[in-house]
Order: sequence, then C-alpha cells, then structure tokens
Amino acid sequence: MEHGASVASLVIVIIVAFLTPIILHRLKFNVLPVVVAEILMGLIIGKSGFNIVQEDMWLETLSTLGFIFLMFLSGLEIDFSAFSTKKKREKLPSGKLEPNAFSVASIVFIGIFVVSLGLSYLFVLAGFIDNAFLMTLIISTISLGVVVPTLKEAHIMKSGIGQIILLVAVIADLVTMILLAVFVSVNDGGDGNTWLLLVLFAAGVVLYFIGSRFKNRSFIESLSTGTVQIGTRAVFALIIFLVALSETVGAENILGAFLAGVLVSLLSPNQELVHKLDSFGYGFLIPIFFVMVGVDLDIWALFSDKKMLLLIPLLLIALLLSKLIPILYLRKWYDIKTVIASGFLLTSTLSLVIAAATIGERMGVITAEMSGTLILVAVITSIFTPIVFKKVFPVDTEKEKKLKVAFVGANQLTMPVSRELESGLYETSLYHKKQEKAEKQIADSVFNIREIPNFSMDSLEQTDIMESDIIVISTGDEKINVELATGLKEKGVNRVIARTESPQMEDLLRYKEVEVFSTILSTKTLLRSLIESPGVINILTNQETALYEVRLLNPHFDGMLLRTFPFTGDVIFVRILRGKDAIVPHGDTELHLNDRLIITGSKEYVDELKRELELV
Repeated sequence: MEHGASVASLVIVIIVAFLTPIILHRLKFNVLPVVVAEILMGLIIGKSGFNIVQEDMWLETLSTLGFIFLMFLSGLEIDFSAFSTKKKREKLPSGKLEPNAFSVASIVFIGIFVVSLGLSYLFVLAGFIDNAFLMTLIISTISLGVVVPTLKEAHIMKSGIGQIILLVAVIADLVTMILLAVFVSVNDGGDGNTWLLLVLFAAGVVLYFIGSRFKNRSFIESLSTGTVQIGTRAVFALIIFLVALSETVGAENILGAFLAGVLVSLLSPNQELVHKLDSFGYGFLIPIFFVMVGVDLDIWALFSDKKMLLLIPLLLIALLLSKLIPILYLRKWYDIKTVIASGFLLTSTLSLVIAAATIGERMGVITAEMSGTLILVAVITSIFTPIVFKKVFPVDTEKEKKLKVAFVGANQLTMPVSRELESGLYETSLYHKKQEKAEKQIADSVFNIREIPNFSMDSLEQTDIMESDIIVISTGDEKINVELATGLKEKGVNRVIARTESPQMEDLLRYKEVEVFSTILSTKTLLRSLIESPGVINILTNQETALYEVRLLNPHFDGMLLRTFPFTGDVIFVRILRGKDAIVPHGDTELHLNDRLIITGSKEYVDELKRELELV
C-alpha cells in the first residue's frame, strides 16, 4: 500500500507540473512566472488544499535534485560579460552621460545590504526572529529568475538602466549565496569549517583551469555528439563532485551546485548545451521542487498564527524599503518613474529565500511557520513586482534601436554590403588599417572608415567595436580572420561572421560558434543555382522580393498561432526553421522562441518586423 501511495503521489505531482504551463497559457496569465504558478498549484494539492500528496523517498529525492539543479542554473544564468566596463557610455535624455554600470550597481547593492541589516535588527527586537544575519540575507536577496525575463520582455536588457538592474541582481545573487554558505559553516559546525570553504573554492579554480584547457580540444568535439554527449556528462560530473565536496567541508550542497553553474558560465559553453541543461532542469526536476514547495506550505497554519499573519505585510514593506531607498541613488541620472520601477523589480525574490528558509528551519534557527511565511512572501513579491514594473517603467517609443554591424577589413566585398545595409534597422561601421593618402581620399568620399593601427585584438579593443551586435571579419589574411573571430567570440560578442576559404579553418570556426562565409563556395553555389533554378536566384537577388531570415526572440509571441499574428503588411511566411526541422507555415502553426522565420516582402516592412521580433 505504501508503495502504491508513493507512486500515486509522484504521478499527481508530475501531472500537475505538466499541466501548469498549459493552464497558464490558456488563461493568458503571462505576467505570472511559471515557477510561481507551480507553487500555487502545489498549494492546491498539498496541505493548504486537498492534501492528496504524501511526501516520500521518491518525491524527497527528486525535489532535492530539483533544488540542486535550480541552484546550478542560477549560477549558469550569471553573465560575467555584464561586468565589463568597456561599454561606451551614451547621453541620457537629461543630458548627462550614463553612469558606469558596475560601479553604480555595487554602490546600490551595498546600500541594499546596509538597509537590510538595519531592518533585520528591527525584526529581532520585535521578536520575530533571533538571528539578524540570516534575516539580512533573506531581505537583501534578489531573484535573477524574475529579473532577467522581465528585462528581456521590456526590451531594455542592453540599455544602461537594464544593465544596472541586471548587475545589482547578479551581485546580490553571488554575495548572498556565498554569505549563506559562511552562515551555515559558522552556525552548523563551528569556526573551523569556515576555512574548509577555501578548499571548495580552490577546487573550483583548479577545475576551471582544467576545463578551459580541454574544452577546445578536437577530441572533445568528436565526443560531443551521438550517444556520447561528453559535454553534458562533464556538467553532471562537475555538479555531483562539487555537491559532494560541499557536504564534505560542512557547507550546504546548494553552494556546490551554484559554484558548478558559475564555473560552466565562466567557461562560455555553447548555447546548444545550455539549452539542453535548461530543458532538463525546467522540464523535469525543477517543476517537481516548486510543486513540492507549495505542497509542504500550510497556509491555514500561518493564518491561524497572528504573529505570522502580522509578519507578512511587515516583511513585504521591509523588502520594498530595502530596495527603494538605495535605488534612489540612481535619481542623479534617471527620472523618478524609472528609479521607482527599478526598485520594485529588484524587490522580487524567490529561490534564495526558499534556500535560506529551508536551511534555517533545518538548523533550528527559525520555526517551520516562519519558514512558510518567508516562502509565501517571496511568492507574493514574484507575482506583483513585475506587474508594477511594467506599469510604472516609462516606455521609450520614440527612439528606435538599431542593430550595430561592424566590418573589419574594407574591401570590394564589405564596402558595398555595408552601404546596402544602411537602413532604419542597421547601423554599419567599417574598420581598416591606416591607408595611403590617395586610397583614404577615395574611400572617405563614399564610406566612413575608422582607422586602426593594425588587425589585432589589442587594436580592436581600443575602439567601440565590442558594442556591435554583429561583427564581420573579412581581411585579406585568413589567419588574422580566424584569430580575430575567435578572440571576439571569447569576449562575448553575440554574432561573429568570418571569411575563410580553408575547410579546416571552417570546421574550427564553426566549433567556436563563429558563422562562416567563403567566396569560392558562394560562387560555386550561385553558379549552380543560376543554371538549375534561375527563378529562385531572381527572388534572392531582387530587393523587392528577396528572402529574409528573422529570428523570433521576443517572448511575447511565443506560442502564438500564425493566424493570430498581429502584424499585417507586404510580407509572406515561406518557411519556419525550428532546430533541424523546416516547417511549412499555415494558419494553425504555432510560433516558438528561437524559430527562424524565412519571409519575403518589402524591405521596409521586413525591417519593422525584425525590430519587433529580434530586438530583446
């Protein structure tokens, strides 16, 4: 009977985890994060609702693995390129230059931590909690899982204010996780264990250097496909090793998982591997964890305790104050609506509060009722803060963003292409070595060429080329093309396109996720197509009927049927490329994120469509 009950509970949780996003989609509750919806569904089937789930070994194990994988993905989600200070600062509407994002974010987080510490002592004096340090971590933490998608949806991820908000959340995530590990080490096993944390971080450094040494080896590439999938195996081996090491040195297992995610992020994994890890985590283990959080939460017990009932609004006020007071520092550069909206978004908190509450309850620092109250408040912030942010944040509809395309190497190929790309969507620039006087006069009469001393990474880093969305490398030297393309990709440039005529070099660049073009291959392909399909070539080369590729990156259109697509105009959907599949579109075709839409139509309308679908 016990075995039957356990299987029944597991089946119920799995089915609920499967149905939750479907219900959200059908009811159009797009403002509600899926993980929050999973907790709410857990409340319905758990102790606060029908109480039809009984926790057992299966659910406990899968839930723990989900928590570990959630912490791993939290570390993986940290984009360390955001810490770069080389971004050219633009002028704000106020006339002032944008502030240095990293410096401002650091000051804001220090302010958040100081205000949180002060508020924590008030909770201690009021008798709600005995440990002010744990309360400080709970109040100061920020949810990257809520902040990142909200910034993307608002199309401000790469803006100055977007980078500041992101950096504050990243710093909060890193610092509070490390301090939580120190807290556990000090309070759970004495001062001696704190020094053992250095063993864990030392192991992380060693593993990073090992990973960076071997990740680009050719034999690794050959083992990354088929039934081997060495990259995925390496990631899971890393997680398990660091989790085991964390527990050995007296730290929490989630610190090891978080550290594993940070290491993988630092090693710049290819996006296909990241997608696989996201799919596994958010498709299986993590939903079980969040549903079980809701199952274990007894709302009625919290509401029957007047002290806990009073704590809910007080804690919400504390969370808001801890973010709104320090964020006022941004008033020096931004308007009050932008600042207030940013403060509300930074109030969102979830994963680390659940971690701190779970650990605090296990250690006996807080009661089960207090733990449940903290989790409930975290869920509430994740629901209402993104909504307030969207309502308050001023929408800049006048300034249209352009994709910045940089060409390295001015020649007969890049110069006319850069000229043809100039439109409302693209902003192009050419970089070339210092020219002879006569050549310079001819080129400058038509093209604005930016001179650099030589074709090297050092020379390029002295320019603002890193701000470009797409960089095309087409110098006369293939080795330089490969060297620059590889270096720019490692520096975090999203799209790099390089010219090479060598098949060996082409394979190497593709492995590095650099897009490749070859004049010989292009000419052969064009000639063959001209012989076999002259009509198709006419479509490809005619400006009015050309084929264009648009990548769907705006989450607003995810899951939308083609028949309900809101844009009308001079455009036809020809194909939808999804992974390795080529889909013939029709009215009931559903659009998915990262779909590549092959369309034909007028250049003006295509540019408008690209701006809406691609710029996030």
